[in-house]
Amino acid sequence: MAHYEQLWQKHFSQFLQSDDPEMRRLIDSAKLIRLPAGQIVFYPGSLCENYVLVLEGGIRVQLIGENGREVVLYYVRSGDSCVLTTSCLLGSQRYPAEGVAEQDVTAFVMASDDFQRAVDRSSFFRSFVFSNFAQRLANVIARMEEVVFDPIDRRLARVLLEPNTMRVAMTHQELAVQLGTAREVVSRHLKRFEQYGWVSLARGAIDIADPKALARLASMIEQKSGKI
Repeated sequence: MAHYEQLWQKHFSQFLQSDDPEMRRLIDSAKLIRLPAGQIVFYPGSLCENYVLVLEGGIRVQLIGENGREVVLYYVRSGDSCVLTTSCLLGSQRYPAEGVAEQDVTAFVMASDDFQRAVDRSSFFRSFVFSNFAQRLANVIARMEEVVFDPIDRRLARVLLEPNTMRVAMTHQELAVQLGTAREVVSRHLKRFEQYGWVSLARGAIDIADPKALARLASMIEQKSGKI
């Protein structure tokens, strides 16, 4: 039990600081779960039975098209809740997308009945849920805006720079899923980057040879969208 308290304190300390008795009941009812990397967390059409607060690891939420192509909607990281889970619980709907544990995941889960009770009775929890939902939804919309309007080469440059390392351990297929495009498209742009001397392609990885050139390309996205 002391270990549980430490996890709450580390990741969701605001829950412990609340003097709302409903929050204490919610904390006591939560269960700690661990999911191995690669496990399906939910899938299209599955019931939404728990509210999830991720402590460690990450969940990739994606859509699968009729042609089998995967498009990443967002990631649920440490300290996050899942916007689709919240939406499904509030609307009594089934999941419209797939969630996959990207790394080993540790999370607190709360049964749907306990979640609904807390939303109904606790203004503190209600504020937390809707604030978190609004923020995550805004991130999803921004992500969709990128997929629809930003050129692939600029988004690819930004993804390559995100790890802030000189070697990006991702396959062309993994990059395609993250960018919401076909593997052939990613391969074509990476080959062009290699011809420019910006990257060096290796098996299952991309070595960054000229990060400044990639940053110049990626910054064109940020100037267009007004991001810093």
